[in-house]
Amino acid sequence: MASYCLTVTRLRLALGTGARRLHVSAAYSAKAKVAMSHFEPDSSINYEKMHENINIVRRRLGRPLTLSEKIVYGHLDDPVGQEIDRGRTYLRLRPDRVAMQDATAQMAMLQFISSGLPKVAVPSTIHCDHLIEAQIGGAQDLQRAKDVNEEVYNFLATAGAKYGVGFWRPGSGIIHQIILENYAYPGVLLIGTDSHTPNGGGLGGICIGVGGADAVDVMAGIPWELKCPNVIGVKLTGTLSGWTSPKDVILKVAGILTVKGGTGAIVEYHGPGVDSISCTGMATICNMGAEIGATTSVFPFNHRMKTYLDKTGRGDIASLSEQFKDDLVPDGGCEYDHVIEINLSELKPHINGPFTPDLAHPVSDIGAVAKKSGWPLEVKVGLIGSCTNSSYEDMGRAASLAKQALDKGLKCKAQFTVTPGSEQIRATIERDGYAKILSDVGGIVLANACGPCIGQWDRKDVKKGEKNTIVTSFNRNFTARNDANPATHAFVTSPEIVTALAIAGTLDFNPETDYLTAPNGEKFKLEPPTGDELPSRDFDPGQDTYQHPPAEGGAVKVNVNPSSNRLQLLEPFDKWNGKDLEEMRILIKVKGKCTTDHISAAGPWLKFRGHLDNISNNLLIGAVNIENDAVNKIKNQLTGDYEGVPDVARQYKASGENWVVVGDENYGEGSSREHAALEPRHLGGRAIIVKSFARIHETNLKKQGLLPLTFSNPQDYDRIRPDDKISITGLKSFAPGKPLTAVIKHSDGSQESISLNHTFNETQIEWFQAGSALNRMKELQ
Repeated sequence: MASYCLTVTRLRLALGTGARRLHVSAAYSAKAKVAMSHFEPDSSINYEKMHENINIVRRRLGRPLTLSEKIVYGHLDDPVGQEIDRGRTYLRLRPDRVAMQDATAQMAMLQFISSGLPKVAVPSTIHCDHLIEAQIGGAQDLQRAKDVNEEVYNFLATAGAKYGVGFWRPGSGIIHQIILENYAYPGVLLIGTDSHTPNGGGLGGICIGVGGADAVDVMAGIPWELKCPNVIGVKLTGTLSGWTSPKDVILKVAGILTVKGGTGAIVEYHGPGVDSISCTGMATICNMGAEIGATTSVFPFNHRMKTYLDKTGRGDIASLSEQFKDDLVPDGGCEYDHVIEINLSELKPHINGPFTPDLAHPVSDIGAVAKKSGWPLEVKVGLIGSCTNSSYEDMGRAASLAKQALDKGLKCKAQFTVTPGSEQIRATIERDGYAKILSDVGGIVLANACGPCIGQWDRKDVKKGEKNTIVTSFNRNFTARNDANPATHAFVTSPEIVTALAIAGTLDFNPETDYLTAPNGEKFKLEPPTGDELPSRDFDPGQDTYQHPPAEGGAVKVNVNPSSNRLQLLEPFDKWNGKDLEEMRILIKVKGKCTTDHISAAGPWLKFRGHLDNISNNLLIGAVNIENDAVNKIKNQLTGDYEGVPDVARQYKASGENWVVVGDENYGEGSSREHAALEPRHLGGRAIIVKSFARIHETNLKKQGLLPLTFSNPQDYDRIRPDDKISITGLKSFAPGKPLTAVIKHSDGSQESISLNHTFNETQIEWFQAGSALNRMKELQ
């Protein structure tokens, strides 16, 4: 006992009297190694290192830390020497793992192959979820995807095997659900090549969406750079109940912060209301945090997470997290850059849209707003599922409403689709009867994949251009995103509200107050939804869809057919020539919102994600040209003809003419797809000049050797004319914090100069000078 007390005293002296300290019992159990996942028994969770780093940084800063700071600073490459200033400095971090979905994994693995490295340095996985188009139903659509995408799936499977990357076959489920079920854990720092990677924050991790080049850095064992994030606190009080769901929390937050209000920040939820939300509900909230531009979102470790870990076969991780709990919750007295308070007891069901995920309405108001705005009231299709809302709890609550309708003899008036988040969810809801109830009410169960959420939907019930309304439990509702129809009014809400509106068939139905009519004429109200947080029995894992990489994959062959139209090996981009960029053409001056969907459309273009030249044929085809308010119709300054954006870009490149894009606010919001940066670079672009950028896209542009620049005076956007030529000067003395100059030469012979800001640090300037981050990596080998 004396020895124990002496050890405790020494620990307290080492940790400092002002620090929140690791529970003493952990000091004796910390040596027990716990694997990150069942699939990687040789890769252990290193809470000890994270704890050590947290204490170093806390002593340096002399203040309490938020949870976000604990996890981020706990993964610093150099916690002693790293300069730390929220919102200003760049951090060099050591993420624990990498996850890639199949659409972005193609380019990420092609870049990794180009690096010449033999094997990934951290646990990494590929998930086949983006290339499965919804047409008929789950089984048929999955088989068709396997046939159509055989070449791509074979490339990803063999590349994974050769370079030590786990491979989840098509049908396994959506990347973010698979991560939550198998790989996320409290305190993990995970990067994923998808913008909704923050889903893992529901299990207490810092999970960040990135482009493929960032993933390559981490897989290569290079420290990963992230601008030190600000921290927005969302204090939750009260308790969720009735029709209000976790989705309503983020719908409300999106309405408050807008699509760019979270840019450069981690959103950290805290307060007594947290405990009323399930682990998968917390994941829903974090997932859709991508729509406010947040770096990521996170919840503190609690009993809900422990229960979920136990139920998904990770009781050892739950126990270890309990021992290190002080490192997995915020310090008392920590300070946030901005605080929002939401009383869950007062929060009402919300529905956001159309055309943007931050246009928030209480469900009770949407009917009146729709009538006033001229939005179609008839709900054509209700769609539940997606990576945001496809948990067992989500499906159970939707099924409880469907069962009430069936008991009264009603089925859905609207078409109704159900997308399970994973094979485990699909198998479990089939076993427990939820899938049958949802099918009986009129639902079509789709494949375990992204499907309509990302535009993989062969929709037949309306013609393109036909005005209509759909309601979804998805996360994103940009123009034409789900079905390629710009006249579709898409609204995002909870699975419960989607189900109720699909049954009623109209947008102006408020399930809290309005009545339905049974076939026998009886009027009835739907009772509030109910559903178990987790199955009473263990999850049914369903079919085994995971491919372990072999212990030694050097002999595995990865073939890319030179004549393929799906895959193409990469050629290095050209280096900076050491001179200013003179008299560049303006390819397009973009008007208004320009998301990565506008820059590099998904849907039918997903099949070319591994072939840079082919997918470049969709460059900016969705962007609105300020000159004529048209899409994909710009003036070719060489010929005077109006042509498609990629066609003009190719002609400029062939003629040796460099070009720039001019854009508006929050340019590149939405998906993490790095193709929106690769394509302009491939077709001869040199700079993107806008009022402001979304975080991921700005980084992706830097990685590919482009110059993402912002107007020092946003009103200078109006000075630029589509037929101008722009020179960017000051590149010979390019330095962090030092603005560049744009010399604008007008067609009438006059010219003017404006100042352009940038956020490049010294390392990123080296990327530009080398031609890309990948080129720079090779220079350093």
